[in-house]
Amino acid sequence: MADNNPDPGWYYCTKHGTVEHGDVCRAADRLGPYPDRETASRALEIARERTKAWEKAEREWNDD
Repeated sequence: MADNNPDPGWYYCTKHGTVEHGDVCRAADRLGPYPDRETASRALEIARERTKAWEKAEREWNDD
């Protein structure tokens, strides 16, 4: 049976620089969802890490 009240997730609002639970700010200003407050608080760090990994993969792809 499906959960009728699923956890809305944790988000990082780039406009306000705050961690939010659920749909507080508009989607265009949010990163997430993340599983918990702590992970959401690291959203910008996580995004930087993912960007670096993507850029590395892109360079390797183009070098082939």
